[in-house]
Amino acid sequence: MAPPPHSKPENTLKRAQELIGVQQSQAALQLLHEHVISKRTRNSPIAALEPVMILFVELCVDLRKGKLAKDGLYQYKNTAQNTNVGTIELVFKKFIELAEAKVTEAQAKADEVQSSLETTSSTQNVEDLEASETPESILLSTVSGEQSRDRTDRAIVTPWLKFLWETYRTVLDIFKNNARLEIMYQTTAHQAFQFCSKYARKTEFRRLCELLRNHLQNAAKFSSQMHAINLSDPDTLQRHLDTRFQQLNVAVELELWQEAFRSVEDIHTLLSLSKRPAKNIMMANYFEKLTRIFLVSENYLFHAAAWSRYFNLLRQSAAAVASGQSPKKDNPAVTEVDMTKAASFVLLSALSIPVISTSRSRGALVDVDEARKNKNSRLTNLLGMSQAPTRAILFKDALSKGLLKRARPEIRDLYNILEVDFHPLSICKKISPILAKIGADEDMKKYVGPLQQVILTRLFQQLSQVYDSVEIQFVLDLAQFPEPFEVSSGTIEKFIMNGCKKGDLSIRVDHATGSLTFDSDVFSSAKAMHPGSGAGSAETEGRSVQRLQSTPAEIVRSQLTRLAKSLFVTCQYVDPAFNTKRIKAKEAALLRTKEGAEQEHQETLARREIISQKKEAAQKALQMKENEEQTKRLLRIQQAKDEEIRRLEAETKLRTQQRLKAEQERVQREEIEKQLKELKQGTKIDIDIPEDITELDSTRIRAMKLAALEKEKEQLAEQLRIAGKRIDHLERAYRKEEAKHLKDDYERQMKEDEEAHKKAAEEELKEAEIKHKEDVALKHRLSRLVPTYQKFVTDVKQQRKTEFEKRSKIAQKELESKKAARVKEIKEKRAKEKREQEEQARREQEEREREEAEAEAKAKADEAIRAKLAAEKEEREEKRRILDEKAKIQQQREEEAIARRAAEKAKKVAGGFAERPISRDQPLEPVAPSSSGRPIIALQGNKPSWREREAAKLAGQPLPAASEAAPAAPAARETEAAPGPKRFLPPALRNRDAESPAAPASRWREREGSGRGVEGRNESPAAGGGRYESPATGGGRSRFADLGDKARTQSPASGGGWGSSRSRPQEGARDGARGRESEREPESAPPPVQAPSDGKYRPGAFRRTGGQ
Repeated sequence: MAPPPHSKPENTLKRAQELIGVQQSQAALQLLHEHVISKRTRNSPIAALEPVMILFVELCVDLRKGKLAKDGLYQYKNTAQNTNVGTIELVFKKFIELAEAKVTEAQAKADEVQSSLETTSSTQNVEDLEASETPESILLSTVSGEQSRDRTDRAIVTPWLKFLWETYRTVLDIFKNNARLEIMYQTTAHQAFQFCSKYARKTEFRRLCELLRNHLQNAAKFSSQMHAINLSDPDTLQRHLDTRFQQLNVAVELELWQEAFRSVEDIHTLLSLSKRPAKNIMMANYFEKLTRIFLVSENYLFHAAAWSRYFNLLRQSAAAVASGQSPKKDNPAVTEVDMTKAASFVLLSALSIPVISTSRSRGALVDVDEARKNKNSRLTNLLGMSQAPTRAILFKDALSKGLLKRARPEIRDLYNILEVDFHPLSICKKISPILAKIGADEDMKKYVGPLQQVILTRLFQQLSQVYDSVEIQFVLDLAQFPEPFEVSSGTIEKFIMNGCKKGDLSIRVDHATGSLTFDSDVFSSAKAMHPGSGAGSAETEGRSVQRLQSTPAEIVRSQLTRLAKSLFVTCQYVDPAFNTKRIKAKEAALLRTKEGAEQEHQETLARREIISQKKEAAQKALQMKENEEQTKRLLRIQQAKDEEIRRLEAETKLRTQQRLKAEQERVQREEIEKQLKELKQGTKIDIDIPEDITELDSTRIRAMKLAALEKEKEQLAEQLRIAGKRIDHLERAYRKEEAKHLKDDYERQMKEDEEAHKKAAEEELKEAEIKHKEDVALKHRLSRLVPTYQKFVTDVKQQRKTEFEKRSKIAQKELESKKAARVKEIKEKRAKEKREQEEQARREQEEREREEAEAEAKAKADEAIRAKLAAEKEEREEKRRILDEKAKIQQQREEEAIARRAAEKAKKVAGGFAERPISRDQPLEPVAPSSSGRPIIALQGNKPSWREREAAKLAGQPLPAASEAAPAAPAARETEAAPGPKRFLPPALRNRDAESPAAPASRWREREGSGRGVEGRNESPAAGGGRYESPATGGGRSRFADLGDKARTQSPASGGGWGSSRSRPQEGARDGARGRESEREPESAPPPVQAPSDGKYRPGAFRRTGGQ
């Protein structure tokens, strides 16, 4: 089955209010509860969910549904704690306020009920006003044991008190261990303490203290959880301390001393965790509560120590405030009266410490009792003292701080009597007026009992130094105290027995002679004369009683000591060498000590190291053992928990099965009862139903029902048959008898009808006459008002007509004015539209003119660009023409060079160096060097190269001079013009040869940037179609002889040679390509001018630009 659709918080709130309006609060609460705990509610906005929660807590408080409230509030806390903490505090405060208001209302109602009961019982139900109580009230009080007030409170107030307590617990459980809700948690705890204090709920206070203690332990245990509180935070720890101090105050107020002591331990634990020192005012409250706790527990030693700490704190606070080191708000208000009172209590509490312990332990076994040691250690830590206090230490501390001067005079006199003076026969007489003054003070009255124990102890201690034996009556006469603090003989005898058992007294009581004998046996083992026994005496550092003489037992025990001292002094006076030997022995011992001090020191250090290692090993072993025991204990605890969980699961499963079985039986029994009830209601006959209805089932009940229906049907049919027969006979008899009286009855009815008609006609005529007379009279009365009425109507019509005309004129004027305004508005609107259209037309005209101007400017710019391009093209054409002319000159030079080479070959042949013919048929032909041959470098001054010199030597001819290279050109031309065998000519030069056959051959030009010649070289040396020519063909003239005439500005490979890709301007290259392809000019465009270089050959520096 699909879940019901989730409604919005607003709709849920509206529906709940409607249910409350029809007195269905329970249904409204159930609706709100289902909405709040739904998982879909988490996505709802907090602002919409807050009114729902407020109404929800109101209904929970009104109906006292604490469990539903806890579920809803817990869910709301989880939903809103990450977004809005303020709304959580608002809802929870509302919850607590409503619960407290209900308790207050219940108390007022109980008071009202009690007052009404008292008034009623005192005025109405009392027959005898002189009798204070009636027999019924006496009997009721005997049986019930409670008064009417208690019964009223239990019936009216107690349920709401219980609900308020559950409210506090719910809020504390929800807010526990949450740092964001810590302040609200502490506030709720304070409210719970006030609740316990106001209504004196001691049981709830114990539970509350235990609950807070568990919450703190869990907070320390689960500190790694999200939003967990941090006890290291000083503010958080301070809030917990404030709560524990409030807990301590309430515990003392309720006189729950065990809880107060536990609260003190909690405070001490928190103070040990706190990094910030506690305020003096808080510590003063702490020590003041400790004094009350120790006094109630009759631990007078630590009670006096607490008073001493309290006085020290007051003194420090006064000094800090006086010096300005601490503000007044952090310190208790201290006056001189307070200091005097505190000093008096310190001295009085120290005097009240019993010299003989009043505990029931067996003598000296107390000192070795580990539990007592642990307890004293705990109490010492609670007071913040380094060592356990003693009576002597407390007196020493009090005297060093001058408390005797600050204390009250009677306390000072009491101290002198008990601790300073020696007067056994008048001690009680002197102390009696002081005890009377102390007993008159309510705060100091508590110390009279322990003071009596101290007084009796001092009395017997002082008597034992003066007397060997005294009468009991004498002692009783001495131990006299003022009223109402008298001490009986039994109390004194019990005190003596306790002192003897503890070892502080050594007295024998002889009732036959009525005397007390103080033990004087020199060999007695009693510890009475020791300076305080370890059994129970508080005097552990030295006796504080003035002594007249030593006892015989002390004399015997110390006689050897006294003899040794006397002999030592005698030897010093009789034998002077004794002192000399003693001094020498002492010096020798000191020398030996110095010599062995270092070794002893090293041995001591080594022994200390060994001891420390042994301690560490022992601690490690102990720690391992404790860890193992802890592990085993945890395993046992876990196993016990698992067993308990399994047992609880089994019990839960068994209870569930039993509950389901019982539920099934209950439902089955209810169904049977329902069917039997319907069967009884549906039939009118008696049905025999068995006593044990569990034996019945649906089939049997259905059969019983069918049988009963059949039987009922048969009975009904029989009854109908009998009734019909009887009615038939009766109706026949009626008709027979009726036929006899029909005629008489008809005549009687005729007469009655005629009389009734006459009577009705008369009455109608009479009523018509009366009505006519009244109408005529009314007409005559109203006819006098007709003229006035007509005048009034005329006036009213005239006034209304005048008013109508007036308003019509006003309306017409308003209409005309509005029409004029509307016409004006329309005209202005049309004028505005016309202006806007004109403005739009003007802007469009300006836009068109601007576009035309831009188009014209663009056309002019394009025309300028075209003119510029045409000029650049003409310039390039001019440059190309110049380059072509230079190329022709270069070609002529090359042809001249070829002619020279041919002439040189001819000379070589004439000189006897004939080359091997290639074929028999053809004559020898000078082989032109290939384009890949090694170029010949033209020397400066047109000097012959080494090849030319070698050829001249072989031919036996003189070396040609530099000037002879010039006439070689005509010879070369003649040789070239002469017919002979054909030679290879590059395609780039073929057309040029056809156009100008007499063009001179070009020569090698200077390298670019080489510095030779007039102008720098800027052209590739690859002339004549990209091949090299031998310098020998020029008739001995160097190919570089004419490099000084002109600068090279064009590549000789104009007909498809290689050109530099880096030195070519892109635009020129494109124009050159376009010139060759589109314009189809007869000569190819020249390559661009190359940049100067270092004259070295680099691969890839030239690329093919022609179609070869």
